[in-house]
Amino acid sequence: MKGTAVRIGPPPRTVELTIDGDAIAVPEGSTILEACQAIGLDIPTLCWGDTLTPKNACRVCMVEVEGARVLAPSCSRKVEAGMVVRSDSERARHARRLVLEFLGSSVDLSAAPGVAEWNAQYGADPSRYGPEAATVAQPAKVDNGLYVRDYERCILCYKCVDACGEQWQSTFAIAVAGRGFDSRISTEWDVPLPDSACVYCGNCIEVCPTGALAFSEEYALREAGEWAPARQTRTDTICSYCGVGCTLTLHVQDNRIVRVTSPHDQFVTRGNLCIKGRFGYQHVQNRADEA
Repeated sequence: MKGTAVRIGPPPRTVELTIDGDAIAVPEGSTILEACQAIGLDIPTLCWGDTLTPKNACRVCMVEVEGARVLAPSCSRKVEAGMVVRSDSERARHARRLVLEFLGSSVDLSAAPGVAEWNAQYGADPSRYGPEAATVAQPAKVDNGLYVRDYERCILCYKCVDACGEQWQSTFAIAVAGRGFDSRISTEWDVPLPDSACVYCGNCIEVCPTGALAFSEEYALREAGEWAPARQTRTDTICSYCGVGCTLTLHVQDNRIVRVTSPHDQFVTRGNLCIKGRFGYQHVQNRADEA
């Protein structure tokens, strides 16, 4: 009958649990992080990405689960019926403070969104470990004209590896090389990016949480102290290079496109693009004044 909605399949099952004293019900299979987000709780995350499988690498999102011996990573721990979660207990706050201090003392997190606010919220002071805790200085890798790899900012969250590998691009141009303190993101045999399997899709940049991977334009503006997200406008458009219909979000500062992303909830791309969509914006800008 016209206008009558028809339900296909059984309704989704829900799981009831308690978070910070409030009883809630969420779809079966949800993570604790998703349950917290559903009721408006802000849980800090760095290695988690809404388009990637959780890796449990950064440990910033830890919460306390009643009856558990250790804290649980909320980004991957699935909810269970009757579970009692404390997202802001003293134990969870202490763990987050230490993790933020460890990460902040060893790498540059100045370009990571939210970290400064989290440091203030949890009383984290990375400087108390002293300057000798910092990662060995290494110059940024500038071996192509599209993006820069500044691994002094890298926290080894594996998100770029997953995006380049089996979860999205299936190019496998990068991986984690070395062991222990020598662990690092690298191309095969540490060759320059143009000599690797990289196809310059930029999907690794899309998921990087710390700015270790950045558009060349963005990197240059940051180095000059002129990067200003507050002055940037965002405009959605459709990529015209082919017929797939990918949605592009153009980030414009001072009438120049400085970054291109794609909405993660867009069913065609889920945040992913190809080299033309990600970097083709260079062709629409008037660079006559730079000749």
